[in-house]
Amino acid sequence: MKKLIYSLAVLAGLTLSTSCNDFLTEDVHGQENLETYFSTPEEVETYVGGCYFQIAKGGGWWQIYNTWLMSDMTTDDLWDGNTTQDDGYQDVTHFMPTGYTSGILQNFWGARYQGITTCNLGLERIPEVTMDENLKKRRLAEVRFLRAFFYFDLVRNFGGVPLMTRYADTGAGVERSTQEECYQFIEDELKLAIPDLPERSQLSASELGRVTKGAALGILGKAQLYQAKWSEAKATLKTIIDSGEYRLLENFGDVWSVKYNNSDESLFEVQQTYGGDTYALGGALTVVTGCRNGLGDGWSWGQPTSDLENAFIAAGDTERLRWTIIKTMCTEIAGENQFADFVKNNSTVCGVSDAKYQDYVENFGWTASDYYKGYIIDPAQHKSARIIRKYFLPLEDRPEIYNIDKIPLNHRVLRYADVLLMYAEACAETGDDSQAQWGLNQVRNRVHLPSVTSTGTTLRDAIRSERRLELAHEQCRLYDLRRWDCANGKKMMCNVMGPDGSFVKYNTGANADMYEKWNQGETSDKGIRFREDRDLLYPIPNYEIEHSNGAIKQNPGW
Repeated sequence: MKKLIYSLAVLAGLTLSTSCNDFLTEDVHGQENLETYFSTPEEVETYVGGCYFQIAKGGGWWQIYNTWLMSDMTTDDLWDGNTTQDDGYQDVTHFMPTGYTSGILQNFWGARYQGITTCNLGLERIPEVTMDENLKKRRLAEVRFLRAFFYFDLVRNFGGVPLMTRYADTGAGVERSTQEECYQFIEDELKLAIPDLPERSQLSASELGRVTKGAALGILGKAQLYQAKWSEAKATLKTIIDSGEYRLLENFGDVWSVKYNNSDESLFEVQQTYGGDTYALGGALTVVTGCRNGLGDGWSWGQPTSDLENAFIAAGDTERLRWTIIKTMCTEIAGENQFADFVKNNSTVCGVSDAKYQDYVENFGWTASDYYKGYIIDPAQHKSARIIRKYFLPLEDRPEIYNIDKIPLNHRVLRYADVLLMYAEACAETGDDSQAQWGLNQVRNRVHLPSVTSTGTTLRDAIRSERRLELAHEQCRLYDLRRWDCANGKKMMCNVMGPDGSFVKYNTGANADMYEKWNQGETSDKGIRFREDRDLLYPIPNYEIEHSNGAIKQNPGW
């Protein structure tokens, strides 16, 4: 995979340079350079590498990762978190009526269409290249998968979007296709790609990270699940299970370990590598979500909620809790084998003044003994005084330059545990309780939780709860909340958010978490402005509405 990653530096001078703010409304630049580019198999390899680069890094880490992070902030799992700086997320995460002006959504929209256009050109030009025909088919299938994934990322956030399938398409005057049409296009593309993609076991070590049949089947199954096509999803996901290509790692703590990049549990990952002081080829979320005080680990955007912590505690799920959330004053961090060094000189390094410390003694019951032994996530700077463990890198795994775009931890987009839980859900929805229990219990037993023997609605609810715990901070929660129906006829998102939502009531009630209640730099009524008629999709970025010559219509309620 290193060859694929490093080829991207070459492609940087050739790929599309259109601004993310006007991608659907201006001519595509760089066309002259590309006219003579597709001449050799080596150029095809480099170009396909550029298509992969568009997954999350094409225009800078903030283009995609910001929206991926924000999706979990828009749920009961994450606060925006950083209470010391201006918040670029709150228009969306707090359901403000100004959400359609969000620069984060605008960047995401533009970056995804840049990726789509890059793929469109590849699909048109690669067939003309003289090269091994089987390899050509495989590279075309990879590009087709990536285009489908980019559209999937758009449709699950915005609903129906303009379908542009040719390189010449600039977006001017192109209307939105319906959500159903977009999903059908995604399904058709994936089904075309699957026959020409290899199984994971057919990849050489240097090819790990490339798209496989399992990845394409997994995204297809998820797209079917999101449309409540239960029987189709069940069959698709069972194909993955029956292939025997994937397995759950024995220890949950290994799932997000840098030592287990591209593990047997992985179907699809964003490839990251440390590029030294020259290349920006690594990840960013480890730093973006890290503790901002003390050792200066990060920027503290996206902090786990006590509501999520309470869900782990209620389930008796101590194993996944410790690998998902790091909490202030902890005296150990799962997987940090050098904890004493990590918190060394904590009292002078942590940035908590004597006066502030005395305030914390009075408010939170801190003791000197706990303070000098524990890891301090300053409650004054962090809404929940918690950070995400999954993105955390222990000292022994940190690169020489520890900064954004340098972190070698791959970002897990789809893994086998998700496949098992989606399969369990599809089985439960089709009345196949025994198979639903099997899929659910595979995941539960890994973390030493007892098997579930319930049936019907109780089983369905157990699967939903398991998805939250297993997949926390993996960009699944928002889309699950938006699609799940509840007994009162509403989507679960409507029962979690809004003035009467469970999340809002808890955080503004008497039993609110002491850290979250104390720090009102981000208000605890997050979610109170949620509107059922508006907020089950993100708004289309306003720039696209204004510059589409009236073709693109806004989502309802905006």
